[in-house]
Amino acid sequence: MLVVRRGPFSARFGVRGLLLAGCTWLGAVLVALWATAVGEYPMPLSTVLDTLAGNGTLITYDVVVNHRIPRALTGVLVGAAFGVAGGVLQRLAQNPLVSPDVIGINAGASAGAVLMIIGFGATAVWVTGGALVGAGVAAVAVYAVAYRNGFSGYRLVLVGIGVAAILSAAATFLLSRADINAAYQAAVWLVGSLSGRSWPDVVPVAAGLCLLLPPMLALTRRLAVLELGDDLARALSPRVGRARVGLLAGAVGLPALATASAGPVGFVALVAPQIVRRVLRERSPGLLACAGTGAFVVVTADLVARTAFAPRELPVGVLTALVGAPVLIALLVRGNRIGASG
Repeated sequence: MLVVRRGPFSARFGVRGLLLAGCTWLGAVLVALWATAVGEYPMPLSTVLDTLAGNGTLITYDVVVNHRIPRALTGVLVGAAFGVAGGVLQRLAQNPLVSPDVIGINAGASAGAVLMIIGFGATAVWVTGGALVGAGVAAVAVYAVAYRNGFSGYRLVLVGIGVAAILSAAATFLLSRADINAAYQAAVWLVGSLSGRSWPDVVPVAAGLCLLLPPMLALTRRLAVLELGDDLARALSPRVGRARVGLLAGAVGLPALATASAGPVGFVALVAPQIVRRVLRERSPGLLACAGTGAFVVVTADLVARTAFAPRELPVGVLTALVGAPVLIALLVRGNRIGASG
């Protein structure tokens, strides 16, 4: 452990977790830079760097700064947001199946955003507001139904699946009542896509990470207490309830803002903490490592989706679902074998 002290404040960091976080963030940045150099208008990486330094032509500036950098940056930030949210929820519920897309938070954000897209147009403010409200409604509904003198991980999953099904049906109903142009726009967005991302799409998730990630990192020390169970946690720390509320607020807000920026990119929040756990061989993955892993997964999947089937392009959500769905099945099978699903 690495201990850092500054006056009355102190923090402990796992050295292996910090190394993994550094490697995943470095990998995400390198893949994002690579993604800015490939496409219908390929260019050397040196040209990309010259353009970012202000020495490019009008064409390279438009391609790199106005189109490819916002897309890559949105992918990095969205992946980080989903990774952090998944890490927090899985640790709070003590269940590897718990993630925003499984328990209905992404579905709530999607339903709220679709309502805004169809009713008010796809402006960033309306979509972000609708996603936040929808995610909040879904979280309150799951919490109210699943809480019975504490949380059971599998009860939370089952309730969340039911809430997600209801909200997904609501989004489908809204699509069926919309005009063809708005319905097509919302349907493409619902898959989870980074195509056409611009700087206004970067703002919601970037602001969310800047505002929510620092307090969530500060509350990670309370996570270790919360993992002991509600009764013991309250006995050890009377203020642990506030920590739970703060962590849950962050775990709801981050995926809502990520969904507002890129749509519900599926299974990233489920997969990223599991990768960290298996690489570190630790029961409780660190949030910085989860964020870096989520960012790396999304930008890599988007790069593959753009280039593997050129000139056609797949939405990034299709590729993450192809990878994440088998992981979910494997976790369910493993839980059944050890009797956790009972």
